[in-house]
Amino acid sequence: MVIKNNIKAIKEELSAFSYKLVAVSKTQPIERLQEAYDAGQRIFGENKAQELALKYKALPKDIEWHMIGHLQTNKVKYIAPFVALIHSIDSIKLLEEVDKQGKKVNRKISCLLQVHIAKEETKFGFDLKEVKELMNSQELNNFSHVEIKGLMGMATFTENQEQIRNEFSLINQLFQKLKTQKLPTNVEMKELSIGMSADYKIAIEEGSTIVRVGTAIFGARNYN
Repeated sequence: MVIKNNIKAIKEELSAFSYKLVAVSKTQPIERLQEAYDAGQRIFGENKAQELALKYKALPKDIEWHMIGHLQTNKVKYIAPFVALIHSIDSIKLLEEVDKQGKKVNRKISCLLQVHIAKEETKFGFDLKEVKELMNSQELNNFSHVEIKGLMGMATFTENQEQIRNEFSLINQLFQKLKTQKLPTNVEMKELSIGMSADYKIAIEEGSTIVRVGTAIFGARNYN
C-alpha cells in the first residue's frame, strides 16, 4: 500500500508535465516490484544486467525494462533479447557490443548516450564536446542494430539545488541543440533522462522526459 501511495503522490506532484516514470527497483525483492506493478507501474529500471535478467523472467511480460546503471560489455548479452532502453551508453566500445548483441538476437536496441555533467569524477559518460563530435562523425552510421533515442545525465550528489539545476540545464541545452541538427539516420533526440528521487522535480522543470525514481517509491534500499 505504501508503494502504491508513493507512486500516486509522485504522479500527482508532476501532473502538469509529460514524462515517463521509471521505478528504480535495484536490490528490491520481486514482491515489492509486483506491488508496484499492481499499482499500475509498468516501467522498471535496474543497475545490474544479471539482476535485470532474473527479474525479467520472474515478472509479467508487459513490463518495459530499462538498464540505467553502468553496463560492462560482457554483460550486454544478458539483456539484449528484451531490454527496452539502455540509458548508460558511455563509450563507443559499449555501443559496438550492443550492436553486436542486437544482431545476434535480430532486434534494434534503443539507447541513450550518457553525458558527464556532474562535478564528480566518479560519474561515467561522454563530455559535451565528445557528444557533439560523435553526432558530426560517420561512426554512428556503422551500427545497424542500435537506435540512439536521446541523452542521459546524472547531477552532482549535492544539496545545492542551484548547481543541480545548472547541470540539468546544461544537458538540456545540448539536447535541444541536437534536436535542430541533421543527425545520423539511427539517432533521434526524443528522450532526456535526468532526475532521481532527490531531484526529479528540478529535472522535470529543466526538460526531462524520463525520471528514474527509486527510494521515493520503494523506500531505503537493502544492500544486505
